[in-house]
Amino acid sequence: MKVKVSVKKSATPVSIHTEFIKLQDFLKFCDAVPSGGVAKMLVQDGAVLVNGEVCTMRGKKLHVGDTVTFDGNSWVVA
Repeated sequence: MKVKVSVKKSATPVSIHTEFIKLQDFLKFCDAVPSGGVAKMLVQDGAVLVNGEVCTMRGKKLHVGDTVTFDGNSWVVA
């Protein structure tokens, strides 16, 4: 019998010093992408999750407690 075990990574906290941060800016800020242009394309293509749901709004405002997932990695706005 084969047993599949999945290990859930915890989200890495990323501190911001403003009330909110836009999704594409957050992806650049946490070094998930090399540039804003790449962030724009990935968000519009539906490759980024915000709080577990696909988000295609690159200007989406993220607040403390929001979780962003991309390419198997997760970050939480702190």
